[in-house]
Amino acid sequence: MAGTRRRAGAARRRRWPRRVLAVLLLVVVLLVGYGTGLYFWADSRLRTTEAFGDAAGRPPAGKGTDWLLVGSDSRADLTPEQRKQLHVGNDEGLNTDTIMILHHGDSGPYLVSVPRDSYVPIPGHGRGKINAAYSLGGAELLTQTVEQATGLRLDHYAEINFLGLVDVVDAVGGVTLCVPDGGLHDEKSGADFDAGCRHMDGVQALQYARARYSDPQGDLGRVKRQRQLLDAVAGKALGPAVLIPPWKLVPFVRTTLDALTVDPGTGVGALATMGTKMDALAGTATVPVASEPYVPGVGDVVVWNRAQARQLFGALRADKAIPTFDTN
Repeated sequence: MAGTRRRAGAARRRRWPRRVLAVLLLVVVLLVGYGTGLYFWADSRLRTTEAFGDAAGRPPAGKGTDWLLVGSDSRADLTPEQRKQLHVGNDEGLNTDTIMILHHGDSGPYLVSVPRDSYVPIPGHGRGKINAAYSLGGAELLTQTVEQATGLRLDHYAEINFLGLVDVVDAVGGVTLCVPDGGLHDEKSGADFDAGCRHMDGVQALQYARARYSDPQGDLGRVKRQRQLLDAVAGKALGPAVLIPPWKLVPFVRTTLDALTVDPGTGVGALATMGTKMDALAGTATVPVASEPYVPGVGDVVVWNRAQARQLFGALRADKAIPTFDTN
């Protein structure tokens, strides 16, 4: 009897490693199947727009990869109640509220803000504010304008609107943002935050990122908060609380895809890479500014410091460390 029990115990001990291996194999199969299925499902949901035409004179390709990240101020999909809640007004024009270049390669990643009032040549339309290029010719004219102004050949385009940003922030459960000394109180954007770090939902994050009238630096201060928000969203989205549970990951992916519009050459794999780069920034900058004059018929504009701007874009094109400027 004792011998029978010893043989049974030995058999169970021999089967135990096989059972563990079988369970682990099953988990791997499920994860791979889950990930593959999610990938193809996500790829099929991507919304695209033509962003890179065949216009002659595009800059030669540089080293590394360059994204144009755009936040549009479209209110077309907002109800009157949402416009009031988000403090975005009823302007029916369509411009770009945010323009950023994300570069990654052997150097970086770097995130560079392009002031929306930058006074640059817009192909076929003379000189104007860079954000007007979108309203004049959509994504294609905007990318053409940015490429000619910077000398960078862009590889990818991604666009999000007001409501999309709110939804993405809410999908990750909100983000923690640190308000600088003096707080941020801006009636037009709805921002009403005292100094210190605080958790913000999507509406509050949008208010924080859009405020500029009460900021001593105006739009130049706002672009810094926009970079701060993107960094916070990327960090939260790539955390285990969102990435691991399917009931968190799938809604986040769905919300993000519904919020984004990309060029046809950008797939889910490229977007995933972009997200990881946003969470590992080696540096940020704003295109250096020389002056902010008033131009009749155009309004207050931002004129770049041409020498410093050339240094900045030259470093990105060569995939080198970007220079540091006091104003950034």
